[in-house]
Amino acid sequence: MKNIMLVEAEIWTVARTDKGNAVLVKPIGSERAVPIFIGQLEAQSILIGLGNVPMPRPLSHDLFVTMLEKLNSTIDRVDITELKEGTFYARIVLKQGLKKIVVDSRPSDALGITARIHCPLFISQSIVEEAGIAINLITDDDSSPDAAEAEHTELTRLEAELQRAVDDENYEEAARIRDKLKDIN
Repeated sequence: MKNIMLVEAEIWTVARTDKGNAVLVKPIGSERAVPIFIGQLEAQSILIGLGNVPMPRPLSHDLFVTMLEKLNSTIDRVDITELKEGTFYARIVLKQGLKKIVVDSRPSDALGITARIHCPLFISQSIVEEAGIAINLITDDDSSPDAAEAEHTELTRLEAELQRAVDDENYEEAARIRDKLKDIN
C-alpha cells in the first residue's frame, strides 16, 4: 500500500440530504468535513452508537466488537484511506497482543464501530482536499450539509473521472460514471 498522509478526525454528524444519508467526517481542528454517503440502516447504526442507545439484542457492529473482545483483540484505530472512482475505502487496525492486524472495511461499517468504542479515527489528507466541504455551509437549524455544495462537489469529481476514463479509452468505466451522473441529475 502506498504511503498515505492521515490526519486525526471525528464523526462530526450524520445528516439527511436530498441525496440520502451522509456521515460527515471532520479532521480535528479543520474547517472542512467530508460527506460520506451511506445507506439508511448504516446511518441508524452509527446514530445508535453515537447516542449510546441500548438495544435489546446486539446489532452487527455490537456483535463484531463483542467477538473481538472474546478473541482478546482490540481495535487500535480506524482509517479512511482512499477515494477511488467515487468509492471510499477504509481499514480497521486491530491489536491482538503484540500483533497488529489490518482488515479492509466499508467506511460505514468502520464508522459504526468507531461510534461504539470511540477509537481513534483518521482520514487521508488527500480525501479531505478532494471531497471536503466547508463546515460553515452546514446549517445550524437542522445540522444537514448544504446539499447544493455537496452535489456540486460530487458532480465536479465525477465529471473529471469521466473525462479521464474517456481520455484513457476506458469506455466501460466511462459508461459506469455516465450512468452515475444520470442518476444524480
